[in-house]
Amino acid sequence: MSAWLPFIVIGVTTGSVYGLAAMGLTLTYKTSGIFNFAHGSIAALAAYAYYELRVVRGLPWPVALALAVVVVPPCIALVMERLTRNLAGATPTTKIVATVGLQLAITMALVAHYGGAGIDFPAFLPTDTVELIGVKVGIDQLISAIVAALGALGFFVFFRVSSMGVKMRAVVDDPALLELAGTSAFAVRSRAWLIGCWFAAVSGVLLAPQIGLDALLLTMLVVQAYGAAAVGLFSSLPLTYAGGLLVGVLAAVATKAVSGSEVLSGLPPALPFLVLFAALLLAGRGRLVEAGGHRSVPPSRPLVSRAAGRASAVAAVLVAGVVPFVVGPKLPVYSSALVFVLVFSSLHLLVRTSGQVSLAHAALVAVGSSTFSHLAVGAGLPWLVAVLLAGVVAVPVGVLVAIPAIRLSGLYLALATLGLGILLERVVYNSVWMFGATSTLPATRPALFEADTAFYYVLLCFAVAASLLIVLIGRSRLGRLLRAMSDAPTTLSTLGLGVNVTRVTIFAISAFIAGVAGALYAALGQSATGVPFVSYASLTWLALLVLCSGLRGAAPVAAAAQLAIVPAYVTNATVVAWLPVAFGVGALLVALREAGAAGRRGGGAGVTEPTASRAAERLGAPGPAAQRLRLATVRTVRRGEAARIRVGAGLTRGASR
Repeated sequence: MSAWLPFIVIGVTTGSVYGLAAMGLTLTYKTSGIFNFAHGSIAALAAYAYYELRVVRGLPWPVALALAVVVVPPCIALVMERLTRNLAGATPTTKIVATVGLQLAITMALVAHYGGAGIDFPAFLPTDTVELIGVKVGIDQLISAIVAALGALGFFVFFRVSSMGVKMRAVVDDPALLELAGTSAFAVRSRAWLIGCWFAAVSGVLLAPQIGLDALLLTMLVVQAYGAAAVGLFSSLPLTYAGGLLVGVLAAVATKAVSGSEVLSGLPPALPFLVLFAALLLAGRGRLVEAGGHRSVPPSRPLVSRAAGRASAVAAVLVAGVVPFVVGPKLPVYSSALVFVLVFSSLHLLVRTSGQVSLAHAALVAVGSSTFSHLAVGAGLPWLVAVLLAGVVAVPVGVLVAIPAIRLSGLYLALATLGLGILLERVVYNSVWMFGATSTLPATRPALFEADTAFYYVLLCFAVAASLLIVLIGRSRLGRLLRAMSDAPTTLSTLGLGVNVTRVTIFAISAFIAGVAGALYAALGQSATGVPFVSYASLTWLALLVLCSGLRGAAPVAAAAQLAIVPAYVTNATVVAWLPVAFGVGALLVALREAGAAGRRGGGAGVTEPTASRAAERLGAPGPAAQRLRLATVRTVRRGEAARIRVGAGLTRGASR
């Protein structure tokens, strides 16, 4: 027991900070109805603010600390309240994309300004150790745990006892009724966001001395608080804090347990996401109810018409055919873009056609990439067979990702897939089943097509085939089911159509295309590695796809061009570093645009704009497919009622005779 005790103590100290961050996240979600995916980025921003003031500007540490955790959070809270007020009642996809875009913008801005390398964080707490129940504990760790515990306890008392706490609980249920009672919903939400941002800032400043300043690492470390929030079912503050302790202790104890295993070395940092995934799957159906309301309104007007979209597609294929003759040494860049056309096409099928949000898409591409290497090089299979089998092997993983979709939707589906994607990255990527300990595997190009130009045309054929497959699915019965499932899954179930089967089917098709894309990416670089397919890439891809969503079916091509081609022609390194920030801001603005369009048409449930096509339907929008199904349901019910009336009349006449 003495060997495990130090790890338990470390887990409690770290878990207290996770619990504090998770309580702030739960508070803002309960009061605004918006789950803030940028919570970790706010924590990182506060930590970098302290570094800027203390090290760069030379302010005394108490002044720098006060400015970072007292002054900066209110400014962020005002911005967050304004943004979330505009998102109130928007579709779940829109809410997710908005905060994901904000997270991408903040995190990448920190990386662009301070660099991607870690920076030593100046300690402001004593670093001496004291002995506690036979274990030497750092005073800084002890103070961090005490501050987090007192903050959590004080906030719980405030939330349960004070009148403002009651108003915070009421504002998400019925803000209009709260306004009638003489209380400003804006003021209540502002205070909730202020407390949530304070907790995030304190968490970031307390965690930074332990891991150093690394924007991505610090953001993802606070993201581990998602698991704590899931333990509390995103509603119970005491259980949320207890979940933080559980996550911290499990991760610390797992570090000791797997210390001798190279295969399981990635399990400890992935345990919080395993807790997140398990909590979401095991929770009862009635326990996970999304906070806030959602409007059911027609989609916003696309930027191009259907005819213009077809003409653009034909023009794009013609231009792509002559690219090798005009781009010279930049041809590999265009080849990479063709691979990402497949990636974004598979994601487009999920997000924009069926309304399913998956944040584990990078893991599916990685599975295809590693499988191709094992089959083409390790097993010596023919090149085309290995590519197609890589897509087939990705299908079971896609079905695994689809398991949460059977029970969950919207926000909770996105969180579950995020947890599963990070779990695969941390535990499976470096195993013998994927990229191995070296993280790199050899890959080959097809015989007779090894040259860059020849292989470019191979990739072009795959990109065109994938695009045509997406179009055919959209025009098929499955496509109509997908759009209707996005609009009104209850209507599908009422008509006896299998919603769960449809969901699993679309995840499987999307996984196949993503797996083929991973195989082609490995063949293009003649090596397979998981480095480009970290979990954070899924967030970037989602933001880019939404940014280009107004281009209808051309969105995957436009997103691939922005990701692969545009940076190659920007010669200024600073501009290249800030491009991901522009992607995040663009996704946020598109989400706000869609939410604003929903607000302007707020009473138009069941009303469809003439220009709204099937390809433009969105999650939660009652498009033509859902309207036809609802009309069929109404007709069926009316026929049943008419039959009952006739039968009843016949029985009455018989009784009178």
